[in-house]
Amino acid sequence: MVKGRGSASVGVVLGAVLLCLLLHSEVARAAIYSVGDRGGWTFNTANWPRGKRFRAGDVLVFKYNRSVHNVVGVDGRSYGSCATPRGAKTYKSGNDRIKLARGTNYFICNIPGHCQSGMKIAVTAA
Repeated sequence: MVKGRGSASVGVVLGAVLLCLLLHSEVARAAIYSVGDRGGWTFNTANWPRGKRFRAGDVLVFKYNRSVHNVVGVDGRSYGSCATPRGAKTYKSGNDRIKLARGTNYFICNIPGHCQSGMKIAVTAA
């Protein structure tokens, strides 16, 4: 069987198509969760993740009144102490979309007294 010049380009095209399908299937599996469900991101949401199975790449949507709340991504130590570490990413839109990384992802509201009143969540993504 004799192969012409088009054989290589057909292989490249097939490879590109397969890559696109793999990437699309990974994106299609990502779930979107509204933090706090209908109540949104507010006080006493620490138990909201219970019973849910999260995966790396899933998206958390934080809906809240931006004039009185925010969302800060923190580490485990800062989560426990309700402190905001230097350089922490603070979200303030009132409709924030945050993609989960593998492992435990920690979020607090750093408005004084809010985290201490339960406005924090720890979400573990497989």
